[in-house]
Amino acid sequence: MITRLTGTLNQVLPDRVRLQVGPMEYELLVPENLRQRLEGQLGTEVTLHTRYYLEGGAMQSAIHPRLIGFTSEAEIEFFDLFCTVDKIGTRKALKAFARPVRDIAVAIMDEDQRFLSKLPGLGPATAEKVVSTLRKKVAKFALMRGPEEPAAAPTVSLKEVWVKEALRSLAEVGYTPAEARDLIDAVQRGGKQFESSEELLLAVFQLQHQPKG
Repeated sequence: MITRLTGTLNQVLPDRVRLQVGPMEYELLVPENLRQRLEGQLGTEVTLHTRYYLEGGAMQSAIHPRLIGFTSEAEIEFFDLFCTVDKIGTRKALKAFARPVRDIAVAIMDEDQRFLSKLPGLGPATAEKVVSTLRKKVAKFALMRGPEEPAAAPTVSLKEVWVKEALRSLAEVGYTPAEARDLIDAVQRGGKQFESSEELLLAVFQLQHQPKG
């Protein structure tokens, strides 16, 4: 199983890229947002985390193996989750990802169906399904950030099983252990009892997005 490829970006096509790895060139389907970003990186070395996908043709006997490329394993996890929504398949999801994963996850958390319906290939009915299916499952992805973005606040403790899962999830989307611990501690200070790591991450998301001032 190929899980990651590092090579020279040879070509960016309408829905895929070609990556030179040693003497071999790999073709990978990529989300639209990533494809747009890679257009300015031709000839440079890039690393893509990969997922296998079997694509069926018009006749059942025509099955083609495809590689899909992402910038992180967290993006793969979100993509897999997005594809669990009824009527959203791999190709539709790739096209819909015209915005960063965090933007899409935040829109789901905020139940912003207008934003989601404007993503390529979705529309109002599918946007409603996305929100109803994923609303309680995407908190950690809504917290994704780049390494240059700051964290938040200070300290206390709760059911360690949920805390450890939430800390691991925050690490997967770019937070250092200290930053993740500060965020978890901040939402625990109110004394609320959480019943899952998802509830804990939802509280972190709400803390990060509460109105300033």
